[in-house]
Amino acid sequence: MHFDPDHLAALTAILRRGSFDAAAHELAITPSAVSQRIKALEERVGATLINRGPPCTATQTGERLAKHAENIGLLEAQLARELRLEQSGETRLRIAVNADSLATWFIPALAKVPGILFELVIDDQDHSADWLKRGEVSAAITASAPAVTGCDATPLGSLRYFATASPEFAARWFPDGVTAPALAKAPCLVFNAKDALQRLWLETQTGRRLSPPSHTIPSTHAFIDAARAGLGWGMNPEILLQGPLERRELIDLSPGQPLDVALSWQVSRVMAPALADLTAAVKRAARDRLRQT
Repeated sequence: MHFDPDHLAALTAILRRGSFDAAAHELAITPSAVSQRIKALEERVGATLINRGPPCTATQTGERLAKHAENIGLLEAQLARELRLEQSGETRLRIAVNADSLATWFIPALAKVPGILFELVIDDQDHSADWLKRGEVSAAITASAPAVTGCDATPLGSLRYFATASPEFAARWFPDGVTAPALAKAPCLVFNAKDALQRLWLETQTGRRLSPPSHTIPSTHAFIDAARAGLGWGMNPEILLQGPLERRELIDLSPGQPLDVALSWQVSRVMAPALADLTAAVKRAARDRLRQT
């Protein structure tokens, strides 16, 4: 089945911008023209593609069609490079990545691959593979695990975490040491409901499943700021801790007992050739910043 490129461009612009008017502005056409293109595309596939907002979001069929449009753009860009042709239009790529990778090592990899406009979806490394399973992204940083069906998986190394808190927080909540009873009461920090790092560390330290009170802080850098301010203790990436630890703004609650989270780069097998340059850049960046075993 062939789809009109202008119709696909209208669909992806709406989903990217969140409204018909914003899509019209991006495409330099009228909102009426955008509506006509979407109507024609919906008639073509016999299904509704957009949940009219605000903001406008994709139906399941619309999401699959938008992903198809992204794949076409990437494959055409690859062909243009191979034939040394001038590329026309924008090449976009949607990637699922965990927030800590984004804040510590992943951006330099993206910067090494010109000619692509990236759309990053933030999710926990234990759940980012779900985006690949649903076909909503072409690549993802995931926890090391068996490859998603239809994808190639490349081990990258481990992101090391330490349980840290401010000295004042530790003195208040752990006067007799970091014990299970104290950990059950001391407030901790969690990134979101999917964040299992603190729970995993607690089980490793105590052999028990504890449920301490928690603050939800959905930002890697604010996570460290919250720990420095004494709001709670949390698992923070080693890459970001050198300064705070040296200045004694934070202390390690379990010296010599870090938590290593192994990461993988997973790419849709169909799109792997078109993303070879990005894959190489991701592997280089990971070798530079992640723990290698």
